[in-house]
Amino acid sequence: MTASPTGPIPDDFIDALVARTDIVELIGSRVPLKQAGREFVGLCPFHDERSPSFSVSPNKQFFHCFGCGAHGTAIGFLMQYDRLEFLDAIEELAKRAGMEVPRDTRHRHRRDDFDALVAICAEAEAFFRRQFDASPKAQAYLQRRGVDAGNRARFGIGYAPAGWDGLLRSLAGSPERQALLEKAGLLSRKDGGSVYDKFRDRLMFPIHDRRGRPIAFGGRILSTGQDDGPKYLNSPETPLFHKGRELYGLWQVRKAHSRIGRLIVVEGYMDVVALFQYGIDTAVATLGTATTPDQADLLFRNSSDVYFCFDGDRAGRQAAWRALQSVLPRLREGRQAFFLFLPEGQDPDSLIREEGAAGFDARLREATPCSDYFFDELSRDIALRTLDGKARLAERAKPLLARIPEGAFRDLMEQRLTSLTGLAQSIGETRQPVTPRTSLPGNRRRSLVRSAIALLLQQPALALEVTPPFAFADLRQPGVDLLILLIERIQARPNLTTGALLDALADHPQAASVRTLALTDIPGTTDAQRQEFLGAIARLGQQTADQRIAELTEQQRQVGLDDQQKTELRVLLSRRLERP
Repeated sequence: MTASPTGPIPDDFIDALVARTDIVELIGSRVPLKQAGREFVGLCPFHDERSPSFSVSPNKQFFHCFGCGAHGTAIGFLMQYDRLEFLDAIEELAKRAGMEVPRDTRHRHRRDDFDALVAICAEAEAFFRRQFDASPKAQAYLQRRGVDAGNRARFGIGYAPAGWDGLLRSLAGSPERQALLEKAGLLSRKDGGSVYDKFRDRLMFPIHDRRGRPIAFGGRILSTGQDDGPKYLNSPETPLFHKGRELYGLWQVRKAHSRIGRLIVVEGYMDVVALFQYGIDTAVATLGTATTPDQADLLFRNSSDVYFCFDGDRAGRQAAWRALQSVLPRLREGRQAFFLFLPEGQDPDSLIREEGAAGFDARLREATPCSDYFFDELSRDIALRTLDGKARLAERAKPLLARIPEGAFRDLMEQRLTSLTGLAQSIGETRQPVTPRTSLPGNRRRSLVRSAIALLLQQPALALEVTPPFAFADLRQPGVDLLILLIERIQARPNLTTGALLDALADHPQAASVRTLALTDIPGTTDAQRQEFLGAIARLGQQTADQRIAELTEQQRQVGLDDQQKTELRVLLSRRLERP
């Protein structure tokens, strides 16, 4: 089953939906495409290019850019191009195909509850905005910070009144609505059981999801002398809101840009608002947490260039290092991360007021690339002139470099470590051991296994013509385990397209090699490819038999065979003689 925010969606439904979607029509409605043989090509929508390297395959039902490496199914395209969440992309495709996303009664109830919580948060946002319009104190605060009415409206900034029950009295109305307000994190409960407004006398910043719906709030005190809790107070975790998965301001960035060239990650709500006020409208903020892996995924889903902007003090550097650890496993296919450390006593809000957008942009251009920050930070207390220091750097770097996806960036980082330490093999020991059977055979000579995998990726339905147990299962050749995995995946999900199969193998150690094979254009008709595949499977079975004959023959020479083994050897030799 595939997890979704409102309950699992059956894999067979997703497979059928992808198979039923005309990926050329879907992408062609957003990106101009021209037919080139069996494929369609155009300029990649995910990076700047002058000559087309973006290919869409109607037969394989997936897209691939040979320039930046972006790839996926129709679902993946909508998630990247329209910046939709997984479930939203599913629902969009289902609507186009005239299909209904299946959910059982329990999950429909959860969806109803989800919608009710979203609605009550929208009412709370409207309440806080009305209170702002009636509060000279809140208005004066934003005026002092230079936030104009248009920018306030863009972010939906409001005000929570100072009383204990302003929101409660205005929106509760019934026990059911009071329960919703509490579940949405807008009310707190005393030990005695009574409830009161969680946010009081605070400037309110709604936190929107990727569809622009308010799902939580952040509240800031209006004066440093105010004695009512922390400077910033965020909504607690709720069924709507998981702070490690959201980014403040991302909705506003996406509204401002159809294509986001870069994202700037800052720490506070007012930093985001101030940057927007001065024309830097690609800033987002983490929500009082270190940058999490989920947030890193979200950042790179929206832009390939991410700038982390932190204070230059110890806390800022700790936050930067945690961010780097989250982004390392995601630095693939042209993605880049940069780190900007601000002067002591400055934050983005104060700095842009002092230097303006041009000054802030100049600092961003001088930001430290991820690679430099990585080695600078690891070498901070190491004497690289000594052998001990070089050994210490290598030991620190190895496990971290092993987390970077295979590709050009990882190769260059390994080379950098080699140049710093003199160790020719930098991270070999940290990689997961790969046995000869699980790795794909090389390109110099296309083996039967490689041919079978390539043909299967052209026509996944061919796997349905191979009956288990597989005669070649014990063959000791590179790629056999992967071939079996592909066949079993397809037999378990018969509607898998090539694109969906690649998605299912995204985390496999050989995912990049499989994708390369899937992009191979194998000549011949569909029937000719079928005959070639079945022939390859048959010959693999024969090779397995020959392997077993060799084993038994050697055993017979050295220690002899028992009666059962002698019979097995006679049968195998007899069958070999009968081969055409």
